[in-house]
Order: sequence, then structure tokens, then C-alpha cells
Amino acid sequence: MHFAAPTGAGTPPNGRLNRRADTEHAHGEGVTGKPRWYHQGRASGGWHAPSLVRVWIVAPITVLGSVGAGWLIYRFVVDPLVANTADAIKLTLAILTLTGAVLAGVYAYRKQRLAESDAHRADANQFADRYTTAAEQLGHDKAAVRLAGAYALARLADDWEEQCQVCIDVLCAYLRMPYQTNPNATNSYKEGEREVRHTVIRLIRDHLRLPPAHPNSWQGLDFDFTAVLFDGGDLSSAQFSGGRVSFTGAQFSGGAVRFDDATFSGSRVHFDDAMFSDGLVHFDDATFSGGTVRFDDATFSGSTVRFDDATFSGASVDLRSVASWATPPRFNDWVWGNPPAGLLLPSPSVVPP
Repeated sequence: MHFAAPTGAGTPPNGRLNRRADTEHAHGEGVTGKPRWYHQGRASGGWHAPSLVRVWIVAPITVLGSVGAGWLIYRFVVDPLVANTADAIKLTLAILTLTGAVLAGVYAYRKQRLAESDAHRADANQFADRYTTAAEQLGHDKAAVRLAGAYALARLADDWEEQCQVCIDVLCAYLRMPYQTNPNATNSYKEGEREVRHTVIRLIRDHLRLPPAHPNSWQGLDFDFTAVLFDGGDLSSAQFSGGRVSFTGAQFSGGAVRFDDATFSGSRVHFDDAMFSDGLVHFDDATFSGGTVRFDDATFSGSTVRFDDATFSGASVDLRSVASWATPPRFNDWVWGNPPAGLLLPSPSVVPP
């Protein structure tokens, strides 16, 4: 298992990264993050060092302007008032001092900008090295090393704002990798892999619990859980306040997946084609106050899916087009007869008693 570094990760960016960087999804062959760098510089010039051509054009103009201004002052103001040569010499020295100060300021500015550019370049290289190391750890044979890689990648996402989405994409891609496909794998290997996967889910949950203003919050970003096999996982109290979250084709086949007390307030969340075949999926006390949550063609065939005491106050939660209602979700008793606004249910005649 190998995760390649994002394109251009070792080169200082020209501006801000488009945070919706694309990450390839490959089954067992690797994941490649491909951030798209905007070439629009920041207001101060972005990561570019100051142009030496501009500096050496501006500096002589500044000097000539200072000398010219001094001469005009001397010629039309001072000369008629200067009574002796000593006063003229003092004035000349003052003009030269002013010119020298201007040149020193230009030089200091140029030196500072070059130093900042070098520092940014060093930071970018360091981040790229950390990314490569974390990706290699995620592909290691030992579960303990993969755990370290998951934590390292989450920490890198916190430190590297420009590539935060790419780091999240890699964590999600790890969950999308084939799981328990080898019947000859030992129980210890399966348990180790399960712990790594549940740790990745907890890391995502912890960052989604942080308020949007927090520098390490992942709210508003995208999460791709397409076709992920969930045999448990804790997303309780997560805040889905923006971005796109895809559980399309996900399989909930055991354990307990918890969305208790989660808030859906602006994200587009899709459970299209998801299969709820075993285990527990709890949305108890969840709040649906904005955005959309869709279950098109989802199959409820064995899992216990609960929305007990969930609050529907503005979001569109659409279950009208599910594929199977063999074991329908459980709501409060009053929901089926008079669902709140935003909760879209099929006709009661479609739902088995």
C-alpha cells in the first residue's frame, strides 16, 4: 500500500491551494493527491522573492528624487538665506544622509523579503517530507506503524493549512481500501487493522467537534467514505456544517456506528446505495437543521437504524426513494403519522408494520 506525495509538494506555492484537491482512489494500488495551486499571488507578492530588477530601478529613482528635491530646496529657499559656506556644507550632508537612509531601507526590505522566501521554501520542503513519511507509515505491514501514520497525517493537516484537504483525502482513502479480503489473515492482523480504521474515524470525529473558528477544525471540508465497510465507528457529536460528505455505497455490516448528538447544519450528506445489513446505526438526539441528507436507493435489510429524539428543524432528510424497507429506521412514534418539516418519508403503505 503506497500513498504518493501531492504534486508540487516540494515546491513553495505561488498562492493558496484550492482546498478541494482531488485524491485518486485505487483499490490496493495507491492514492495520489493532486492539489491544484492557484497562480494568483497574495497581496504582498505571495511566495515570490522581490524582483531585483524592480529594486534596482526604484532605488536610483529614489536617490535622484531625493537629490533633486534637496537641490530645489537649496536653490530656491536656502540659497538666499545661507550666509556662509559652512551652512551650505551642513545642508549637503543632511541631503546625503537622507539619501543613504533611503538606500539602506530599500536594501533592508529586499533582504527581509528574500529571507521570508527562503523560510517559506524550507517550510514547504519540511511539510512534504512529513507527508511522505506519514504516507509510508500508513502503508506499513504493522498495525502500530499504521496507527502512527494516521496520527502523523492528522497532525500534518493541522499544521499545513494549504494541504489540509489532501491529508483528509488520504485518511478517507485508507478507509476505502479493501478490508478483510484475505480469509487467511490472522485474527491479530484483523484486530489491528480494525483498530487503525476506527482510529482514523475518531480522528475525523475529533476535528469535526471543534468549532469552525478553531484553527484545527475540519468543518466545511469534504469527506469521501464511498463504499467504505463500517463495522463500527464513533462520529458522535460531529458537526457537519459544510462541504460534502459521501457515504455512497457504504456498508454498515456490524458493530455500532454512532452519530448520536451529531449536527447536520449545512453539509450535503449522501447515503445513496448504502447498505444497512447488520449492527447498529444510531442518530439518537442528532440535530438536522440545514443542508441535505439523502438515502436514495439505500437498503435497510438488517441493521437497527434509530433516529430516537432526533430534531428536524430545517434540513432536508429524504428517505422517499430507498430501495428496501425490510427493517425500516426507527423514529419516535409520532413521526410516521405527522413527520416534521424537512423529514421526507415514503407512504406508510410502503413501510412494513
